[in-house]
Parts: sequence; C-alpha cells; structure tokens
Amino acid sequence: MFSGLGRLVVRFRWVVIAAWVLAAVAAGAFAPKLASTADQSAFLPKSYESIKAMELQEKAFPNNETPAAFLVFARADDGKLTDADEGKVKQIVADLNAAKVNHVLGIATEGPIKSQDPAKDRIVQIAGAQMPKVTSATDKTQTDAVKDLRTKLQDKVKGTDLKAGITGSAAQQLDSQESGDKALMIIGVATVVLILVLLLVIFRSPIIALLPIITIGFVSVVANGLIATLAKAFDLKIDSSATQMLPIVLYGIGTDYILFLMFRYRERLRAGEDPKSAIVQGVTRVGEAIASSAAVVAIAFLALVLSSLGMFRGMGVALAIAVVCAVVAGLTFIPAVVSLLGTKVFWPSKSWQREPTGARFAAVGNALGKRPAVFALVSGGVMAVLAVFALGFHPTFDLASGSTSKTAESEVWQQELEKGYPKGATLPSQVLLRSDTDAPLSDAQLADYTRKLSTFPESQVSPKPEVSKDGKVALWSVMLKDAPQSNEALDTVKGPLRSLAHGSAPAGTEAMVGGMTSVFVDFQAVMNRDYSVVFPVAAVLIMIVLALLLRSVVAPWYLMASVGLGFAATLGASVLVFQHARGEPGLIFHMPLIMYLFVVALGTDYNILMIARLREEARAGLSPREAAAVAVRHTGPTIGAAGLILVGSFASMMLAGNNVIAEMGFAISLGIGIAAFVMAMFFTPALTALIGHAAWWPGHGDEPKEHVSGGRPDDDLVGASSGADR
Repeated sequence: MFSGLGRLVVRFRWVVIAAWVLAAVAAGAFAPKLASTADQSAFLPKSYESIKAMELQEKAFPNNETPAAFLVFARADDGKLTDADEGKVKQIVADLNAAKVNHVLGIATEGPIKSQDPAKDRIVQIAGAQMPKVTSATDKTQTDAVKDLRTKLQDKVKGTDLKAGITGSAAQQLDSQESGDKALMIIGVATVVLILVLLLVIFRSPIIALLPIITIGFVSVVANGLIATLAKAFDLKIDSSATQMLPIVLYGIGTDYILFLMFRYRERLRAGEDPKSAIVQGVTRVGEAIASSAAVVAIAFLALVLSSLGMFRGMGVALAIAVVCAVVAGLTFIPAVVSLLGTKVFWPSKSWQREPTGARFAAVGNALGKRPAVFALVSGGVMAVLAVFALGFHPTFDLASGSTSKTAESEVWQQELEKGYPKGATLPSQVLLRSDTDAPLSDAQLADYTRKLSTFPESQVSPKPEVSKDGKVALWSVMLKDAPQSNEALDTVKGPLRSLAHGSAPAGTEAMVGGMTSVFVDFQAVMNRDYSVVFPVAAVLIMIVLALLLRSVVAPWYLMASVGLGFAATLGASVLVFQHARGEPGLIFHMPLIMYLFVVALGTDYNILMIARLREEARAGLSPREAAAVAVRHTGPTIGAAGLILVGSFASMMLAGNNVIAEMGFAISLGIGIAAFVMAMFFTPALTALIGHAAWWPGHGDEPKEHVSGGRPDDDLVGASSGADR
C-alpha cells in the first residue's frame, strides 16, 4: 500500500503540490473562521442544575442579569470615601449614561449589596454596567463596550480625588482575549524558531529546516478550515485552549513525521539508491509506522467525543483532524517536494553521505542489554516516586485570573473591589424558587424561604426576592465570601447551599441554585464521569491498535501500563511544581484529561518505534537482551530528536504569560519528555528484554525468519525507528 503511495506521489509530484496549494487557498477563502468560546456554561449538558437554573432565570427574568462589568471607584489616597466622593461617583455614572456608550444598556450605582463590616465600609463604591448578552463566540459586543467604557471612565475621574477601573466578566473576557492573542504570537514564534534551530543542528541544512515551516503553513490553513466547517455543521464548541494548542500540535507532531521520513530517506541514499527511489523506499518503509503512530494519536483525541462536555468533544475532533492532516501531508506533500529537490534538500551539508558512529547510544544500549533489571528499576522507580504526588491533585476552575496577567486591569480592580465587598460580588450565585402548581408563590412562602436562606453563614443574601410577572418564580442573589471560581466556593455551593435551598423549598415548589459557581460544580461532576469513561475507552482502543500492529496480546498490556505510569508521573510532577513549589491552589481542572491524552498518545507513539525495532532485531537472530541493546542504539537518536522537538514546542507555551497555558505547556512537555527519554528509551526496552520471548505471545513475531537480502522483514513496520542511526 505505502509502496504504491510513494510511487504515485513521486510520479505526480507537481499535481500533489498543486493540490495542497489549492486546498489551502480554498480553505482560507471559503471556510468559516475558526472561533472559540470562553462561556463555560455552553459546554454543559442541559440536564444539569446550573443550566436548568440559567434557562429558568432567562425565561422568568429576561431583563435581569448580573452586570457584565463593574466600575470600581476608590480614593486616590486609598482612604475612605466621603459623602462628596460618593456624590461624584453618582455624577460620573450619570454622565456615562448620558454619553450612551455603545452596547452599554445602562449603569446603576446600586450594584451588589454593600458589606456590613465597618472596617470595609466606604472603602470602594461600585456601579454595575448592563450589556447585551453575548450570542456567539465571535460576538465582541461586550468586550468592545468595555474598551470604550474604560477610556471614558478615565477621562471622567481625571482631576478628581478618585481612581477607578473596570472588572467583572466582560472585562475579564477582554483581558483574557488580549492575553490569549499575545500568548498565541509568543508560542508561534517560539515554536518556529525552535524547529528551525533544532533541524539546522540535526541536518545542517536550511532547506530541511524550512520544509516543516512551509508544509505546516499549508496544513494549518487546511486543518483550520476543516475544523471550522465541522464545528459550524455539528455545532461543536471549541474552547480557547484548543485553538491555542492547535498550532503546537501541528508543528510538533507534523515536524516529527517529517523527521521520521527524512531520516529514512537519508538512510536509503547512504545505501546507494537514487533520490527518487530513495524517497519511494522511504515512504514504503516509514509509512506504516507513521500511519500507526498517527492512528494512535488520533484515536486518543477522538476518545474525547465520549465526553459529556462540549469543550472536550470539540477539542478531540479538532486535534484529531490536525493529526490526520499532518500525517497526510507527511506522506504526500513532503515526498513530492523532496523528489523534486533530490539530494539538494540537504544543501550545503554533505553529512548525509557519511554513516554516523552513534557511540553514545551504542554505549547506553550495551549497558541496558547487560543490566535490563537495573534500567527497569531505576527508570520505573523515578516515575513511581513522581506518581505519588499525583494523589495531591486539586482542580481549580479559576480560568479568568489564570488566563490573564496579575497586572491586567480586571485583576487589579477585582482585588480593589474585594477590599470593600465579598469576593463573590461580581459573580453572585442565584437561588430560584419555582411554583410547580398553577398558583403563584404566596407572600408567606416567600417570607419563610427568605428567612431560611438568610441563615446561610458567611454570605450575603438579598433581603427581598425578585418575583417574575406571573408570580411563579422568585430569585434571590447570594454573594459568597469566597471567589466564585475557588475550591471553597465550589464546596459551599455543592454542599450546604444546594442542601439548604432544596431542603427549605415549600411544598409544591422546586428550588435551583444557579450562577457560575454552580456551573463549575456541575463541571466537576461531569469531569469525574468523563475520567471513568474516556480514559478506559482510549486505552482499550490504543491497545487494539498495538495488538494489530505487533501481532501480540502480551506487549500491549505492559506498554500501556508503562504509559499509565508515565501519565501519573507527569501529573505528580505538575502537582509538585505548581501546588507545592509555587503555592498555587490547584491545577486547571481539565489538566488530567489533556495530559492523559497527550502522554498516552505520544508515549505510545514512541513505544511503537522502539518496540518495532526491537522485534526486528530479534527476528534477525539476536537474543532479547541483545535486541534491546541494538534497538536503543539505533532508535534512540530518532526518538531523542523527535521528543526534543515536541518537548520544546509545548514548552514554548510557558512563555505565554498566564498560568493556564503555562501549566498546560509544562505538563505536556514534561509528559512527552518522560515518554521519550525515560519510558521509551529505557523502561520499555528493559521490560521487553526481561520478559523475553513471551512478550510476543501468541504470534511470536520475534522468531528469526528467512528474508531476502537487501531488507529486513519488518522494515516497513519499523519505519523511522531505524533512520537516525544511518
């Protein structure tokens, strides 16, 4: 199959190149724009309480929503506000209302309930700005309004004794978008520079260094177009973290596939083949390895469609499409371009004509072959020690502050607001009481329910509910003392607040707790469910691919066990760095799922390269220990180079300037590093050497076989794994 593909691509190389160019042009011109959403409630199923409460509130109180932004006023000297100051605040708010700022429906100085703590009284004054509800991910109504409002607000306080700023959900969204745009630029530049430098070092050729950049440029446009088209057709929700990871996945994995092919192409040239035959043989021998690796990665990503959360379903489809586009380009566009350039692709270097000695990897391989138990114990022990810290994992849902810098205006003025108001002031929870009969709620029911809610400790409950026009729904605002996204707030809503609200509801009524904290509570429940479904399904599907590829029932089990240990070690190391060393309250809530998929997918990818080469050497007549030694010697350079590129690509996310992306970059890059340089390089070959012949049961594919001169029986399986040494 791959031999025919290689010959077809080389024969019609101009057609293949033109097809990719046309596909990129068409995708850029006609495909919808790929957009993301930060509205976390958009990802939850409608059966959860927070979403039911949100829908009830929108229906019963269509014009009553939490203000999208809060104007926060304080004295410039940080003293307490005087009567004159508060009068000036009211005048500024009146002037802003008169100015009719675009997309600002109105600004009211009442704001949330003021603190009764005398120490906090009159420290700050707030005003809530109502704005039209955001209707789509591309709707910039609120963020544009915040930009305009910030400018006008600063003009109004100039020359007074006041200082002011804007926080709230719309302001946080604006700052998050600006931070995300900056992050994407930093990540993109860092990734491109890293790939250029590493490929220049490996091949000493500017042409090969530029080849992935050009190729992934075409692939990126096509992939984004396909993802956006499917997202629009099937109403997939694409989270902002998915759009930030897309270029990293494309450049990282795409460069790996290109690297595997170029190593094999160079090997065939050194064997004396002409350039066109060499690239055909390269596709023939590397094709199955690359395709199998891509299948493993895509399957891991597609397992996310089983998630109950729309954000993960969208992310899984998006990343799987990116991987498929990358592997198709690696097996078509790259061979077509290389067949045109021939040996000039290595210009000006001549090193492709010489066989490297590979002394370092040979020494490591020999040591592993002699003492596989020591290598298995040490490498496995390192991962096991790190895995212990995974037990201390705490999820956090603070996406707003985590995705912006501490100097962003929304963060600065959120801190200022909390000097005089509860931390939950900008995103209060809502308790809704609905009559399940035709009769409206009575005054006695409302008074009794208000009294019971008012007993809720360490919170501020509105003294009177707002009642819908038909009298059948009532709403109370509850400001928690903790930040709405904090673990403490989630525990409060999940336990005592929901229990009190539900248990105090009069007969014939139903109570619901809404608000963003309630949304995050339901996120937790969904995530726990997803962990129990997505993880096992992804593991089973990957094991099936491994069993088919290796013709073994035994090997997939210990390979997946080693990958699982690598995942736990990655999570543990992330907990150690962020929660213990840096004192963060937790890791971003979906970190385990993202790490699992990347570490499992890419870790299995590297395991495929190593184990296939090991089997090839066993088929050549070597003992299990000798085969492991030779496999490390020959496959080590390829895995090392590929792993280094991916580690560096994802590590560039740590330059983004916010905690969410930095945590993801650290965890994924560390996980890939463990997969490449600990698991695949040492743990897997050492275990295989110890298990020996039984590793290949029932197929016993390691048994020596007769084969013709000029190629090994499993060359097409091993693919890139033998390329770096030649």
